[in-house]
Amino acid sequence: MKVTNRNLSNRQYVIIGIFVVIGVVYLLKLFSLQVMDDTLKQSADNNVLRFVTQYPARGKVYDRNGELLVYNEAVYDLMVVPGQVKGIDTTEFCKLLDISLETFRERIQKARSYSRIKASVFVSQIPKEDYAHIGEILYRYPGFYFQTRTLRHYPNAIAAHTLGDIGEVDKEQLEAEPYYKRGDYVGKSGIEKFYEKELRGHKGLKVIMVDVHNQEKGSYLDGMLDTLPSPGKDIYLGLDAELQAYGEKLMNGKTGSIVAIEPKTGQILAFVSSPTYDPNLLVGRVRGANFAALLNDPKKPLINRAISGTYPPGSTFKMVNGLIALQSGSIVPSTMFHCNGPGTTPIKCTHFHGGSPNLANAIENSCNPYFYEAFKATINNPKFGDIKKGYDYWKNMTWALGLGHKFDTDIPYEKSGNIPSREYYDAMYGGKWNSVTIRSLGIGQGEILVTPLQLANIAATIANEGYYYPPHLIRAFGDSTAIPEKMTTRIETGIEQRHFKVIKAGMQSVFEGSHGTARSSKIPGITAGGKTGTAQNPHGDNHSIFIAFAPVEDPKIALSIIIENGGYGSTWAAPIASLMMEKYIRGYSERPAVEKRMMEGVIKYPKLK
Repeated sequence: MKVTNRNLSNRQYVIIGIFVVIGVVYLLKLFSLQVMDDTLKQSADNNVLRFVTQYPARGKVYDRNGELLVYNEAVYDLMVVPGQVKGIDTTEFCKLLDISLETFRERIQKARSYSRIKASVFVSQIPKEDYAHIGEILYRYPGFYFQTRTLRHYPNAIAAHTLGDIGEVDKEQLEAEPYYKRGDYVGKSGIEKFYEKELRGHKGLKVIMVDVHNQEKGSYLDGMLDTLPSPGKDIYLGLDAELQAYGEKLMNGKTGSIVAIEPKTGQILAFVSSPTYDPNLLVGRVRGANFAALLNDPKKPLINRAISGTYPPGSTFKMVNGLIALQSGSIVPSTMFHCNGPGTTPIKCTHFHGGSPNLANAIENSCNPYFYEAFKATINNPKFGDIKKGYDYWKNMTWALGLGHKFDTDIPYEKSGNIPSREYYDAMYGGKWNSVTIRSLGIGQGEILVTPLQLANIAATIANEGYYYPPHLIRAFGDSTAIPEKMTTRIETGIEQRHFKVIKAGMQSVFEGSHGTARSSKIPGITAGGKTGTAQNPHGDNHSIFIAFAPVEDPKIALSIIIENGGYGSTWAAPIASLMMEKYIRGYSERPAVEKRMMEGVIKYPKLK
């Protein structure tokens, strides 16, 4: 028994020793923290750690020639941490910010409902002039501090639809993307939206010590916890700023669009939608009010008609029908179809131009009966077996030419247009239809709908003699990152080059032939090919349409013009197209009278009944 008691006694001393050692360790740690290390002392003195997001500079945007289109300007968000707002003179504070006491209370309550300990925006986008004045006395108001932000600025005030805008991140985006926090800005439209991840960069963080007087005491732990922001990538567009501005002037007073493409790359040179607006209107604290005003404007300036407008292509579609008829072997260049002018059936011509035109002559004169007969010969071609298989071939070839579907590149909100399927006609006519039933397709009317972008791509495809690159806006990233492969992939149409040469010759005669429908818009010293179109419009006058490319021997530009309610294609669209091509190739126009008439001409949009 004595041995046992002695063992227990020894254990007792061991246990006591362990507690003594632990106590000594804690005492030493407390001594170190309270005497040797002043970190906790700082906190004990009621210092506050402020975690400030360091927002990166958003990438700048340039045109193809290096002209600056979008840059950043500094503004300041007044942040609030509700749990730290104590003992301030609210009347004086409201006067400083030029807000009412009621507004102050509403915003504080909103911030508290979000979080009492996390910062949120109290007043956004304060300009630097006000920031300087407010910042001098902000130390009087605990819980408030400034956070630097940047807003976009557009020095040329052009290409609003293309460049797009930025706005505060919404609830859905917050839930979908952890990167964003409440109050962050994000691209809402245009390239700002499509290239958001490239343009936005990466945030940094700065941890700052703030004393009881709301004054910053410097970086916490000498900046050991800070991270630097990474700026966004600069972007170079294929857009030509000078050509874009010129196109917008030409479209002043008109509703419609201009789309110009560089055929060899698919890069968009000009992307005009009219009416347009100054992109600076959707920047800063006035964005909400200006957006509402633009949204309610009866002229609908927010709509990008270059991609969201869908129209019957009219006679510009005759090039498509001619190419498909040639490729299918349904016609040859010398094939003639009789035309008796306005007396021709089942589709009449708009004028007399000779009895039996061949393909080139039919293009020059825009002969309706010829292209109806070419369409009919295609879908009825015996090699397909029956009309429905012939129609499927025709539809598939229109698809190969870039119609009826989106290009799906870097252009948000692009529409597909419409090339009706044979199932559509089966349902409409109970399976009983023929070439006469759908004859309007032969001249680009009926159920066919295209976007101006698709029409410009048709012009580029003809200029290239059989292929195209998907139309896109990006030209390069500033850090030499490769642009998406899809935008540099050559798309073959499956139509032989020799057929395009025939079509190009006919389109050149539209400018140069004695009966060419655009002969009055011929460009001195520059060869061009084009095609007029006059599309039926149930809401008013016909739409004026034109597609073109130049120079014929080595095309540098291809484009489409649509002027809503503009009447004949030769009246408005053709002159504007010729001026755009001349401007891009020559740098100026040698036809000041035509230029003046187009810039000053106004087309009134009819009131819908």
